[in-house]
Amino acid sequence: MQLSPLDWSIVAAALATTLIIGFVVSKKASADSSSYFLAGRSMPWWLLGLSMVATTFSADTPNLVTDIVRSQGIAGNWVWWSMLITGMLTTFVYAKIWRRLGVTTDVEFYERRYSGKPARFLRGFRALYLGVFFNVMIMASVTLAAIKIGTVLFSVSPEMIVMGAGLITVVFSAAGGFLGVLITDMLLFVLAMTGSMLAAYYAVNHPAVGGLENLLAHVNVADKLAFIPDMSDPNQYIPLLLVPLLVQWWSVWYPGSEPGGGGYVAQRMLAAKNENHAVAASAFFNFCHYAVRPWPWILVALASLVVFPDLASLAAALPQVPAHLVREDLAYSAMLTFLPAGVLGIVVASLVSAYVSTISTSLNWGASYYVNDFYARFVRPDASDRRQVMVGRIVTAVLMVLAGVLALMLESAMQAFRLLLTVGAGTGLLFLLRWFWPRINAWSEIAAMVLSFAVSLFFEFGPFESLLAWQKLVLSVALTTAGWVTVTFITAPTDAAVLQQFQGSLRVQPAQIRQGAYAAALSTLGIYGALFTVGAVLFGNYSAAVALALATAAAVVLTRYWFKRSNQPVQSAAVMVD
Repeated sequence: MQLSPLDWSIVAAALATTLIIGFVVSKKASADSSSYFLAGRSMPWWLLGLSMVATTFSADTPNLVTDIVRSQGIAGNWVWWSMLITGMLTTFVYAKIWRRLGVTTDVEFYERRYSGKPARFLRGFRALYLGVFFNVMIMASVTLAAIKIGTVLFSVSPEMIVMGAGLITVVFSAAGGFLGVLITDMLLFVLAMTGSMLAAYYAVNHPAVGGLENLLAHVNVADKLAFIPDMSDPNQYIPLLLVPLLVQWWSVWYPGSEPGGGGYVAQRMLAAKNENHAVAASAFFNFCHYAVRPWPWILVALASLVVFPDLASLAAALPQVPAHLVREDLAYSAMLTFLPAGVLGIVVASLVSAYVSTISTSLNWGASYYVNDFYARFVRPDASDRRQVMVGRIVTAVLMVLAGVLALMLESAMQAFRLLLTVGAGTGLLFLLRWFWPRINAWSEIAAMVLSFAVSLFFEFGPFESLLAWQKLVLSVALTTAGWVTVTFITAPTDAAVLQQFQGSLRVQPAQIRQGAYAAALSTLGIYGALFTVGAVLFGNYSAAVALALATAAAVVLTRYWFKRSNQPVQSAAVMVD
């Protein structure tokens, strides 16, 4: 298919707006390294929250949800819905203490919490491990989605897509810094949500689908509609529900859902004007991410099962797409080929916007790690702000090149998602406990990082073909967790003076942590209630929708109560206990 002149003008307008904003704020963004990476620590909650949502709404997210729904049904989404628990703990327990640390990046945490040469090594190595290795994997996954969308809609080669998308994003990111990312994220989120809703409307009303009622009754869709997997079948409920809810959410490090907060989520909390704005930004992000956005993607995925029931039908309809890219996630892009002129332009612009938003965040985040926690800490401690900004811009370009090369090697969104999950398996519990358990030291973190990587490779490439993916994940978590806990007890603890200073900077007590945890649990139930209320309305189950809405309202009221209590000063013992 071909985009009409109207479609191209809409896409061009979206890209031009992004680039203009980047150049307009470039002078302010380049004032110093704090301005370039944290926008001066003066940002309001709503802007930061919208930026978090826009960043997680990457070009690969609709593809991933489509892959999940087509292969596992709606219930398969618990693999990422379960991470809401992590997100709400971050909101009500960790957001305030991240903001109180006053660091530039979350990696700087290591030299605040640990002592000696291991702490210095951990900060420098983790900056490269996350800022380069993990970050490139994230961007490669997102760029893979751009490749699939581009090959379907524009009939151009993957290499041309990588070069074009990468060049535009690098120019914007290098010029505008973090402030440019925040401002454009606000606009891009509105455009992205508009595009996803339009895509869902036209997918459901495709002539082969015939509306929402016919879609839900179609034989290809009927067995995909359950919110909860079949509890009589262990092959369904163990990998789709029990493992995500009982193991994955607390044990796995995943970008945007790090246990205890981290990455670009921590970057935005650190940029907030105060602690309350950090909390509100995280709460707003999690509500939008889990309760507002999923259903348009799910509807498109369900409709695609009617129009393209299998991979053979996808391949036949899209002969220009390379064979190795024809996977279940391609169905989302395929459904866009039926959009009318004008609407197609809006949807394509929304996907381009989602790509730019996510990649620009990853580039700025990764560059901040390299500059603040490696270059300025170990290579050139005397580097001026101007030089740090210049190095950050160079690193931005290098990261994009690496991500583009890796993207050309990947095949599906689920493949990239699973890879990120397994590499971070077993480290999550440490990230939750390191704030409060003083016995954890730098060697604990080093052991967790090395073991999670080694164990994941062991199960991925070893003779374990008989093991299912969820079994490999659980074993990886068990081995890695046992390993770092053992190292914790056989190595020397952190210097007492460092621990005392760190604890003093937190200014938090056990009663406040407990109350924050109550608020996190209740808010989690409330957001799940909102998510399934929308689903019940779409599926015509209005009695269930009313019950879920009432439960959601009750959870919100109780969340507010416990959050207010967690903000009240209390007299209690120190937060860190042996």
